[in-house]
Amino acid sequence: MALRDSSLPEPSGPSRPTAPPLDAADRGRLLAGAHHDPHALLGARPVDGGTLFRTLRPHARGVSVLVDGVRSPLAPENDGFFAAVLPYAEVPSYTLLVAYEDGEHEVHDPYRFLPALGEFDLHLIREGRHEQLWKALGAEPMTHDGVAGTRFTVWAPNARGVRVAGDFTCWDGTQFPMRSLGAAGVWELFLPGVGEGARYKFEITSRHGGRFLKADPMARRTEVPPATASIVTVSHYEWDDAEWMAHRGDVPVHEAPFSVYEVHLPSWRPGLGYRELAEELTAYVDDLGFTHVEFMPVAEHPFGGSWGYQVTGFYAPTSRLGTPDDFKYLVDALHRAGIGVIMDWVPAHFPKDDWALARFDGDPLYEPGDERRAEHPDWGTYEFDLGRVEVRNFLVANAVYWCEEFHVDGLRVDAVASMLYLDYSRDSGQWTPNVFGGREDLDAVVFLQEMNATVYRRAPGVVTIAEESTAWDGVTRPTDSGGLGFGLKWNMGWMHDSLEYIRHEPVHRKYHHHEMTFSMVYAYSENYVLPISHDEVVHGKRSLVSKMPGDWWQQRANHRAYLAFMWAHPGKQLLFMGQEFAQGGEWSHADGPDWWLLDPGYGAEADHRGVRDLVRDLNSGYRAHPALWQRDTDPAGFQWVLGDAAEDNVFAFLRFDAEARPLLAVSNLSPVVRPGYRLGVPRGMPVWQEILNTDSARYGGGDVVSRGPLLADEGALRLTLPPLGTVWLEPVAP
Repeated sequence: MALRDSSLPEPSGPSRPTAPPLDAADRGRLLAGAHHDPHALLGARPVDGGTLFRTLRPHARGVSVLVDGVRSPLAPENDGFFAAVLPYAEVPSYTLLVAYEDGEHEVHDPYRFLPALGEFDLHLIREGRHEQLWKALGAEPMTHDGVAGTRFTVWAPNARGVRVAGDFTCWDGTQFPMRSLGAAGVWELFLPGVGEGARYKFEITSRHGGRFLKADPMARRTEVPPATASIVTVSHYEWDDAEWMAHRGDVPVHEAPFSVYEVHLPSWRPGLGYRELAEELTAYVDDLGFTHVEFMPVAEHPFGGSWGYQVTGFYAPTSRLGTPDDFKYLVDALHRAGIGVIMDWVPAHFPKDDWALARFDGDPLYEPGDERRAEHPDWGTYEFDLGRVEVRNFLVANAVYWCEEFHVDGLRVDAVASMLYLDYSRDSGQWTPNVFGGREDLDAVVFLQEMNATVYRRAPGVVTIAEESTAWDGVTRPTDSGGLGFGLKWNMGWMHDSLEYIRHEPVHRKYHHHEMTFSMVYAYSENYVLPISHDEVVHGKRSLVSKMPGDWWQQRANHRAYLAFMWAHPGKQLLFMGQEFAQGGEWSHADGPDWWLLDPGYGAEADHRGVRDLVRDLNSGYRAHPALWQRDTDPAGFQWVLGDAAEDNVFAFLRFDAEARPLLAVSNLSPVVRPGYRLGVPRGMPVWQEILNTDSARYGGGDVVSRGPLLADEGALRLTLPPLGTVWLEPVAP
């Protein structure tokens, strides 16, 4: 377009009217980043004699208004302000020509646009009921009034002013102050020409006068740590998992097979990104037959040594491994292989990094105002203020976000016990009772119920799983019956008791026999997962196989027998990476599993590969026998055959499927062979056969196995029990 200098008709009188000067207070507040309504001062608006144009462009050498190819210069007003009254009776469609040392740039004026966020969104935010909050807050690329750009919105109710700073402003927010949208505490600005890939933060001026840069709490993509900027992003991913999504909820999870492989993605195979993991991890998990993977937290976190449990970017998959679309590719690949995806979710606390959520607008916002209540005593972090509806909304919408945007099939909620109790890890005088004088955190109860109810309503087929280590009643009871509404709960009691038993030398195990049987006293009080998680193989606790007593042969035999006992026990299974092949060393987040143990040159066939083969067979046998999973929450699905053989270190029980077909599991956790061991079995089933024996030579055992049919005599079966072994048997149809 050929530009012409202004030839607008001059108004009557000696000269064109000059722009009225800015009020000194308004000018000072704009320059200080402390103005709540910059759109009332910047942009264009009718005045006597024409239209007043004013812009704030620090470091510009000159600014002109361009209308229909005609440029009209604005007069400098110092400090980066430029203004003029031009003789337009109405505000025209215009752009700005801004001259810098590197040349002149034509741009749209952000201050000519109406708000790009609707009143209904603001109403839902005020009420704490915006279930897709990520579509209202954060950085949203869009076309607004025919112009492409990005809408920036942020919740900062205590701020005196908020500005957008980014790589497109050389990290100086002066020229882009945001407007307050009123009682919701939301600030908004549409920036034309800013699009995907732009790095940004919010420059906040607190009511105390401080000014600081904050990452976007709703950022959907971030820089790779240790860099901390948020990145404007748009998803271009096209999903290919429609069949999985349509049928994942066909069978309730507590009545379906559910064996989980827990993974720390950055260290599973160090150096692999999401897309490489989509190939290698999917193939590995599919080969071993796990029904699900569980990712330790993938939300962005600044310190890798936190394993993801100190989250700063609740809406952004960690950029260490790729883009958000790359993470979708990984989930999609697992779904296409028939593998579900569970993600660790951390709503209990957040770190104090000064560029993140802590004192976000200069005052406690996401954390409680009471410093005693705000501090998480165990981790040096802040707890969320769950009594504030906007904070609850931030977290509830976040749970929905991962399920809807990334198709995850479950959320394992971390540290639920620390949320439920006001006195958690606190001494007397360090906490205040609730309104009823109790120790229960009623706000946390309401939050967890709301989160579960919302997720289950919006994302059919998803399961929520509580890591809850106390005897809180009703963790997996529906919310309409007064429960917290989780689908499953980690059985920390079973984990602690069984590991305590198995670590003892067999000669002492008879004194701890109840630690293996006590779980059945409460097995049906909740819907349980049996977890051998990352927490049990770090910090001096030793790996699972290294917890076992005896020499290397006995350790592996104990390991195998324990896993088969676990897979047969009522409840779902979870095993952390490396334990599926009896890694001897503790897990290191820097190095990951000791894959070299599986190398043929190491002689791993009888050692580590044998254990891995067992885990594969445990999963295939588990899937093939509904007795092991169909009635996990039904007491009629379990029956002790022998629960009191403490002197023998033997446990035997029956599992039944919905058709009452049995499976017999027998564990001999002593190091001696027990020939002709008599066990009662259901009458009318005269012939039985072994379907799994952890002492098989192919697993590295001594091969004390029964290869032929076993005959029951009047409801009694005589077996030869292998040493430190677990055997599964099923009846043979006549």
